[in-house]
Amino acid sequence: MLQLDRLRGNKNGCAANLRNRIAILIVACLIANVCFAAPRVIFDTDMGNDIDDALALAMLHALSDRGECELIGVTLTNANPSAVPYIRMINRFYGRGDLPVGAAIKALKDGADDGYMKAALSTAPAVPSSPAEMAPALLRRLLSNAPEKVIIVQTGFSTNLAALLDSPDGAALVKEKVALLVVMAGNFAGGDPEYNVRIDAASAKTVFEHWPTPIIFSGFEIGLNLLYPAASIEHDFSYAHPHPIAESYRAYMKMPYDRPAWDLTAALEAVRPHHGYFNLSDPGTVHVDPDGSTHFAPGQGDRRYLRLEPSKHAEIIEALTLLASQPPARR
Repeated sequence: MLQLDRLRGNKNGCAANLRNRIAILIVACLIANVCFAAPRVIFDTDMGNDIDDALALAMLHALSDRGECELIGVTLTNANPSAVPYIRMINRFYGRGDLPVGAAIKALKDGADDGYMKAALSTAPAVPSSPAEMAPALLRRLLSNAPEKVIIVQTGFSTNLAALLDSPDGAALVKEKVALLVVMAGNFAGGDPEYNVRIDAASAKTVFEHWPTPIIFSGFEIGLNLLYPAASIEHDFSYAHPHPIAESYRAYMKMPYDRPAWDLTAALEAVRPHHGYFNLSDPGTVHVDPDGSTHFAPGQGDRRYLRLEPSKHAEIIEALTLLASQPPARR
């Protein structure tokens, strides 16, 4: 009887220990979900001026499907009439047709750069259109309603973000609701002023010098050394006919061509900062000249820029192609 009681006691003790371990595991999982919740991302883009914006948007949809981020809105700095319908078409293709899209507040170019957008739109079913909210207003609404801080990926001009800063309490809203700004802009290897900065240098100066949260720059030199392969367009997107991203890429330039992956690098760094794809510079400040030249000064400040190791090229290209061509999970 004594041995039986001891046996029962041991069983009860083991059961209690098991229950405790399960409880601890559940709590640990809950804590992990809280600590490592997918960051909310806003994509601010000059869609239409180059094909890398479209590939970057496809990447952010794929990363959202994987649970690595949550794309909550897209805002435009290109006022071309095709830009809003084009982004809405891409969002529908990836199963997020209700994703809010913000229209550009002013035209900064001649409006003729819509070739690939029109080509892709011509292959998609027509849907009723509705007016788009202005981008700065949408940015304010998304940030105000966000329960946690968000990440902004900017791959176009700084027009929208400068307007947000200049709006009533805009800087305070940014400081409260933005964790990080990742920008494809600038040239940190010397040379001519980079395009995204040069087109609206005044707005870039406002954002780069006065934005109240950390900024990471993916400079012109980064994407220039990482070419998106035409072979991926021809083979990896064949699961859908027509595929809006593949149709866009083919319409942008005569195939086959490998295009610098400028905007994709900003999206990759924003969502996967701990994967070690890039090195970061020391912290410092960034100054913008009237002609759009950017100058980095190490020291006091929270601006950094990406550095690329040649040994990482193949790994990064593989990540970019796998993500950009990933089939939608929500179609």
